[in-house]
Amino acid sequence: MGTRKKVHAFVRVKPTDDFAHEMIRYGDDKRSIDIHLKKDIRRGVVNNQQTDWSFKLDGVLHDASQDLVYETVAKDVVSQALDGYNGTIMCYGQTGAGKTYTMMGATENYKHRGILPRALQQVFRMIEERPTHAITVRVSYLEIYNESLFDLLSTLPYVGPSVTPMTIVENPQGVFIKGLSVHLTSQEEDAFSLLFEGETNRIIASHTMNKNSSRSHCIFTIYLEAHSRTLSEEKYITSKINLVDLAGSERLGKSGSEGQVLKEATYINKSLSFLEQAIIALGDQKRDHIPFRQCKLTHALKDSLGGNCNMVLVTNIYGEAAQLEETLSSLRFASRMKLVTTEPAINEKYDAERMVKNLEKELALLKQELAIHDSLTNRTFVTYDPMDEIQIAEINSQVRRYLEGTLDEIDIISLRQIKEVFNQFRVVLSQQEQEVESTLRRKYTLIDRNDFAAISAIQKAGLVDVDGHLVGEPEGQNFGLGVAPFSTKPGKKAKSKKTFKEPLRPDTPPSKPVAFEEFKNEQGSEINRIFKENKSILNERRKRASETTQHINAIKREIDVTKEALNFQKSLREKQGKYENKGLMIIDEEEFLLILKLKDLKKQYRSEYQDLRDLRAEIQYCQHLVDQCRHRLLMEFDIWYNESFVIPEDMQMALKPGGSIRPGMVPVNRIVSLGEDDQDKFSQLQQRVLPEGPDSISFYNAKVKIEQKHNYLKTMMGLQQAHRK
Repeated sequence: MGTRKKVHAFVRVKPTDDFAHEMIRYGDDKRSIDIHLKKDIRRGVVNNQQTDWSFKLDGVLHDASQDLVYETVAKDVVSQALDGYNGTIMCYGQTGAGKTYTMMGATENYKHRGILPRALQQVFRMIEERPTHAITVRVSYLEIYNESLFDLLSTLPYVGPSVTPMTIVENPQGVFIKGLSVHLTSQEEDAFSLLFEGETNRIIASHTMNKNSSRSHCIFTIYLEAHSRTLSEEKYITSKINLVDLAGSERLGKSGSEGQVLKEATYINKSLSFLEQAIIALGDQKRDHIPFRQCKLTHALKDSLGGNCNMVLVTNIYGEAAQLEETLSSLRFASRMKLVTTEPAINEKYDAERMVKNLEKELALLKQELAIHDSLTNRTFVTYDPMDEIQIAEINSQVRRYLEGTLDEIDIISLRQIKEVFNQFRVVLSQQEQEVESTLRRKYTLIDRNDFAAISAIQKAGLVDVDGHLVGEPEGQNFGLGVAPFSTKPGKKAKSKKTFKEPLRPDTPPSKPVAFEEFKNEQGSEINRIFKENKSILNERRKRASETTQHINAIKREIDVTKEALNFQKSLREKQGKYENKGLMIIDEEEFLLILKLKDLKKQYRSEYQDLRDLRAEIQYCQHLVDQCRHRLLMEFDIWYNESFVIPEDMQMALKPGGSIRPGMVPVNRIVSLGEDDQDKFSQLQQRVLPEGPDSISFYNAKVKIEQKHNYLKTMMGLQQAHRK
């Protein structure tokens, strides 16, 4: 195990215009915070009320940006996770104090993203910097709501709701959630999509202190597994990062919670109380029992609280005088957390397949060393490979001859031969016993002397007398009785029956994506083919334009280098003095070659630039064709979908040839538009955002996809409700 270290505790103060400067003061080292309360004069002259508190922490974050918070709190934990150390970052505090903003941030704005999106981004950036390792990333998203476990990623089409409720299970490797889906993600954008998918499924409510109050505890876990690309390396490391966004504690008198919100607040306060009890027990070195199983939250975080983990706590507090009691309570929790120690260690495991290969290599090397040793001692006839069938048969023959007395001794040359000789002794002995028993069975009827029932039956049949002597012998031509082997039994050939189900139209319309794929393969196949061809031409032109741009940039750089070299040659010539012949300037060969090269480069630059202008014109025209094809494809799909699934059956007759409704007259304003494809979205997004921040592409692209998906589902639900009416 690793060395023990204390939990790091930080405090983040929510910005406010009404900051209590007289009551809350920060230390000069930005690591301490002092609280001062005025005495309550209503308690009388003798008043022992405590008025001053001082809390020493690892950092106080006041008016801190999201960048500074992440650099201070989480960057080292995430970095060490790729080295094999588990990590946990937890946000704790009063409701409305900014826990979710610290952990998640504002997903609408890339610059205001929180710890969790930044951690995902850092993980994938560090993976790119480690080409010597193959690192896999998996994620899960757990919600604890009213002491029940929920999978926030169960809404994905390939997961689905679990039939059995999720449970917390412990094994020697640690604590895990049985039934929680874990998703492999190979790129940053996929991880963001899973994060945003889970965020849309979280349970929130509104009360007087927070209009978007989280009503559940959420744990987003990143699982890492790093294998060395060196085949001889059999060790690999695993780790996980738990990012915990706790629901806020609240005083019911201040929040004004009622009904379901009141019930949720009761569960939240209860679980946070149990969490504090576990923290107090962990901080007490004399305590043997830690009450982890009192609630689902502490049980799920058992590995993180005082275990094999780098633990960081961010306590969010208010800076207002009205919330000072809750602020004191949160700071006490942070102080208690600092007393907890953890024992982080690298999680190393061994790859069984690589171990076998390494052992095989080592065995081959040892055989080579033995062969060298035997050759030096004149034992070249000794082999260390497993014996083949011919060698085993020869040893069997030697054993038989030794037992028969025709062979005086067996030459011993290796340990493997000794083992095989003893094994063949056992084989020969077993064969001889079977031969003796078989011979006796052919000549005699063998009956166990202790089997009195069999002896009595034979005596009654008259086969033996009272003394056990044989009376008569069977003829030897009768049939034997027994069980015929399965292979000789007459079998009945099973008849294979194939059942075919005729496709039936469902009562409810199919989903838009499924219907759209069917439409593209059938009714809309021609326009879809034209759309794909135009799109292929557009992508090819874009690729050529990108290559031409890179080539132009390379030429421009070469022109700049040539100009610098030419200027250097001119300055050198001027220092050495000018040479003229009949009024003409004389230059050396090197300067002359540079002038010719510069002229040729400029010619190439003009030619390539003209090609780029032509390509841009072609791209603009191809984009126009693609947009037209897309618009027509979507318009025809909307008409087909409405007339095939949405229109009631009693109106279908009117749409047939000769009916009163012409194709295209069905309103399509309620049908959700499929919009542009992901590649076009990404291209437009790249043009708009890339100059500001190249790292933001995956973040925004994942956000757009999740919003499109949920808008689509919302529209489809509205259509189904309208159809039922």
